[in-house]
Amino acid sequence: METRILKIDEDTKLDRLDKILAEKLDFSRKRIKDLLDEGNVLVNQKVMKASYKVCVGDEIAVSIPELDSTEVLPEPIDLDIVYEDHDIIVINKPKGMVVHPAPGHYSGTLVNALLYHCKDLSGINGVMRPGIVHRIDKDTSGLLVVAKNDVAHESLSQQLQDKTCHREYVAIVHNPFTHEHGTIHAPIGRDEKDRQKMAVTANNSKDAITHFTVLENFKKFAYIKCQLETGRTHQIRVHMQYIEHPIAGDPKYGPRKTIQANGQLLHACSLEFVHPTTKEKMRFEIGLEPTFKRVLNELREGKNNA
Repeated sequence: METRILKIDEDTKLDRLDKILAEKLDFSRKRIKDLLDEGNVLVNQKVMKASYKVCVGDEIAVSIPELDSTEVLPEPIDLDIVYEDHDIIVINKPKGMVVHPAPGHYSGTLVNALLYHCKDLSGINGVMRPGIVHRIDKDTSGLLVVAKNDVAHESLSQQLQDKTCHREYVAIVHNPFTHEHGTIHAPIGRDEKDRQKMAVTANNSKDAITHFTVLENFKKFAYIKCQLETGRTHQIRVHMQYIEHPIAGDPKYGPRKTIQANGQLLHACSLEFVHPTTKEKMRFEIGLEPTFKRVLNELREGKNNA
């Protein structure tokens, strides 16, 4: 990993940290954002937000991970295509499939399958994430929309930013509720003790809002629906852990003694957005993933509650 040291002197035009980095480093705005989000930029040995106003005398240390040059290859993997046209493709992602290549997962991903199926994907997110507007975790199943060109990608990304793209999830969580509805409004950032996890924290975090409705209560679990108002990494998983209702089966944020489901019981059940070209309001819904359906039926039958 390369580290670059930038010293701010009186000749430097003072500005926001992200703008200073854009000026000093020959990187895309996306890569600079990733460096900041991942805690790879220190100002005077402290992590700062992108909006930090740089001062004369500041020393900025930028740790630059090596870019992986592994070629992403098309692979003939079956896709559950819910909808497709010239601009977008809506996929029902199975549990266990990684969305895009990353260290340890260079094949068998949704992107590998899309490259084989589509031939034409938006290039805004680079060669490792072509067409990917938003993502869901490996063991989260359900709906996501992929852009087949840059115009569609920009439109969908703007809808996510403007909170006009609506995403709903269902989950099975530990512990029944005493109320039917709730909103969790708590900022999420990188866990300072474990960089592989996210956490509710006031340090170097972003605003995060999750609304939930209780669909069914069981003896030791609950079946809920969640609607995202923001889209932070692991948002529902972190927020449900924060209110002491961690998602069942979650190996990262849940208890050790939990339902065996090969990962968190979280399913993206509906997706709503405006079509980038036709401007038509589109809504998609998908049924439960098989493992999720099995566990839910067992809970209804009184199993898994001991």
